[in-house]
Amino acid sequence: RIGRQAIVSVPNFGHWRIRADLLLNGRMPVNKTIPFSWFETPNIHFCTINDFEQLCATHGFVIENRVILNSRGTRAKGMWASMFGNMLGKQAVYTLRKANTPAT
Repeated sequence: RIGRQAIVSVPNFGHWRIRADLLLNGRMPVNKTIPFSWFETPNIHFCTINDFEQLCATHGFVIENRVILNSRGTRAKGMWASMFGNMLGKQAVYTLRKANTPAT
C-alpha cells in the first residue's frame, strides 16, 4: 500500500561552510557531509533548503513538518533555525503529503 505521507531528508548545499568553500576555493567541497566529488556523487541534484521547499510548492506538496539539523546532527532550535535555516542548517528532514491528500 502506498502511504499518504513521505519522509524526505535533504542535504543543504546552502550551508555557510559550503558557501565559504565555494567562495574561497572556487570548487564544490568534498567533506564528511559530501564525501564524493561532484561528478561521482550518488545524489541526483544538489539543492538548498529554499530550493527544495520551492520545489514542493511548485509540485503541490504540503510540508507538514520540517526539522533543520545542525553540524552535530541534532535539531537546530530557536530563532536561528527558523530565520537562517537555509544558511546554518546542514540538513533538513521533512514530512510531506500531496496537497489533495487529507492530513493524518
